[in-house]
Amino acid sequence: MTAWRRDLHAHPELGFEEHRTAAFVASELRAAGIETAEGLAGTGVVGTLRGQGGGAEGGRGGNRAIALRADMDALAMTEATGAPYASTVPGRMHACGHDGHTAMLLGAAKWLAANRRRFAGTVHLVFQPAEESRGGGQRMVAEGLFSRFPADAVYALHNLPGLPLGHVAVPKGPVLASSDTWETVFRGRGTHGAKPHLGTDATLAAAQFVAALHSIVARELDPMGVGVVSGGHMAAGHPEAPNVIPAEVRLRGTARALTAANRDLLERRIGGIARGMAATHGVAVDYAYTRRLGPTVNHPAQAALMHRAAAATVGAAAALDDYPAITAGEDFSAMLEVRPGAYAWLGTGAPAHPEGYHHNPHFDFNDDALAAGAAFLASIVETELPA
Repeated sequence: MTAWRRDLHAHPELGFEEHRTAAFVASELRAAGIETAEGLAGTGVVGTLRGQGGGAEGGRGGNRAIALRADMDALAMTEATGAPYASTVPGRMHACGHDGHTAMLLGAAKWLAANRRRFAGTVHLVFQPAEESRGGGQRMVAEGLFSRFPADAVYALHNLPGLPLGHVAVPKGPVLASSDTWETVFRGRGTHGAKPHLGTDATLAAAQFVAALHSIVARELDPMGVGVVSGGHMAAGHPEAPNVIPAEVRLRGTARALTAANRDLLERRIGGIARGMAATHGVAVDYAYTRRLGPTVNHPAQAALMHRAAAATVGAAAALDDYPAITAGEDFSAMLEVRPGAYAWLGTGAPAHPEGYHHNPHFDFNDDALAAGAAFLASIVETELPA
């Protein structure tokens, strides 16, 4: 698994471009005697493995099927780890550990293929493209993932630097937030900066809108809830014309929530504040809110089962079921919206570099976590599909 992981790390590919990675995965699955399908969502790969446990009766899990999912894509970043297996592709790196996820699911697949009598039923091994904001999970579902590969439940894990090595955390409810994008365009009447009374100032309206945005979470969201509204882009005027009040100001940002109700609140109130500020300053505003990813929320029964599988792998003391939610987003939510399932964190310990957390150029997956992760995935199969 370490050799696989480092090879994948050296050859990162962006979402829907994972041709080398997909070919590698498909080759390894077929070498293990696993039925393999390619091309779902472009570069997705699905392996199907049927257990032989339970004899003629098929075992207690013989009539059931589950799916295990790993993401394969990298990020558009330049690596700074200096590792001997560092990215060989300029401007591309595995900065979130999807190379490790792919290697662990391959490892679990190889072990399960060699130990089919330890489980009954069917497991689909889903290698998903384009998790990093390109909609791979949604596309796999839309293209018939669960009609082609029926599953009673679906499971995934993600590495987590900072969680002790050898620990697994399975939150009981919300795991990750929704991830949406908002945009406002304030339109006024431009004028000379020395004669503001001859125009209508879209810049002032936009500036007060940004300041007022932060009142939503501070004053309108339940204090026990979680939400984030952040501005990430503002564009207006020309840097060589500071004496001009521009006619148009464009702002874009992100909104995050852990519940559907809070997501609805953020969408409604961002627009309400934008329109209110525009009316106050006598300018127009266009507002758009794009729903990208829903919140990732574990289903109770599947989370409990995943926790039992974790305890069987790493021990009860290292299997946590009360880990707090995180406001990052994850397109595994698209799978949980159509099938019951759960998502877990795999501890990889303190990062080797003090800045080596997710989406940082110093990030590197800790290979010491590979064995525990693969064993945990195999344990999910044995727990869900007992022989």
